Amino acid sequence: MTYVVTVTMAPAKGASELDPLQREGVIFLLRKGFDSLEAVEGPDGMEIELMDDVIAAHPGGALLKLFVDAPALEFAEDAAREVVAELLERTEPLADWQITRCAVELNSALLQESLDAADGPDAPPADPAERARRHAAAEPAPAHGRLDRAEVEAMRTRLRTLAPALRAFPLETFGYRDDEHERTVPREAAEVAAGALVFAIDLLVDELFTDLAGLEEDGPTVAESDATFMLLDDLPQQYADEYTVLFARRLTVTAVTLTARLTQPRFTGPHCVAEELLLRVLLTQAEVTADLYDLLTDEVTTAFETFTETLDEDPAHDPLDDAPPGVENWFTPYDAESPVHPYATNDDEDSLQGR
Repeated sequence: MTYVVTVTMAPAKGASELDPLQREGVIFLLRKGFDSLEAVEGPDGMEIELMDDVIAAHPGGALLKLFVDAPALEFAEDAAREVVAELLERTEPLADWQITRCAVELNSALLQESLDAADGPDAPPADPAERARRHAAAEPAPAHGRLDRAEVEAMRTRLRTLAPALRAFPLETFGYRDDEHERTVPREAAEVAAGALVFAIDLLVDELFTDLAGLEEDGPTVAESDATFMLLDDLPQQYADEYTVLFARRLTVTAVTLTARLTQPRFTGPHCVAEELLLRVLLTQAEVTADLYDLLTDEVTTAFETFTETLDEDPAHDPLDDAPPGVENWFTPYDAESPVHPYATNDDEDSLQGR
């Protein structure tokens, strides 16, 4: 069975944040390391197949998504942890980095499938409660890749500090009110959600730049490329043959203008289909950020839901339902009061390609 293992890592405590050039360097070193792997050895010499991987870097470290073919969840997690630890150890610039999380996120049905697939004396027990008890007895939670309390609190403080940068949306849009009878979430939950959105802006833009570089090298389109893309793979895949280098450039410019408006006093909503899609990606990345740092409590989830309602976003509504066919129409302004960056709306492909 194929499992998606999420691995987060960070430099030694006290290290300064990674600047954009350093983040690109981290991605390059990790990519080079994974490309050199021939096989992944699991417990008792079992060969675990690494099917694919996605690598992203942010100011505080790096995030990996490893697609691992293994007989059971535990084997996938153990193999991923071992291979990443070995990769960090043998990569000198990353030798002092630490794995802060390594876990498979599964729903209950997939978890039971994993348990049923594992057999033999080392198989995990079928009873989830007994399985959890054995894990707890075997070793402390941080050894299983969970963040320790200090790291969680540091990220909580950081997100709350970032919250005021989201100037277009006061904490009221996340459910916090000065009047305790009107508030739906406490101040801290609203600040964590708002800060996570600001934090996710860096991730969104960096992923688009990384995807653009990958498409320029392995294109000409996402459909024809063997590369794994961080964000372009999450867009509707029925249009993958239209995701060209020019499209990726237009989308990147659109993302920059959209996210810049979030830090201005007034946000007028998405101006085109591309902005709607990007805003949804940003919201997802913000929630994932909170979850990765063990901050996605019920109250923070409510704050995100309240914010989504503020945007009049209906998760069930597909913005493509009302759009003309063809990704070039994703950048068409909804109306005269909704400007889109001129680069994204330029129809002269020759001029945009530098011809």
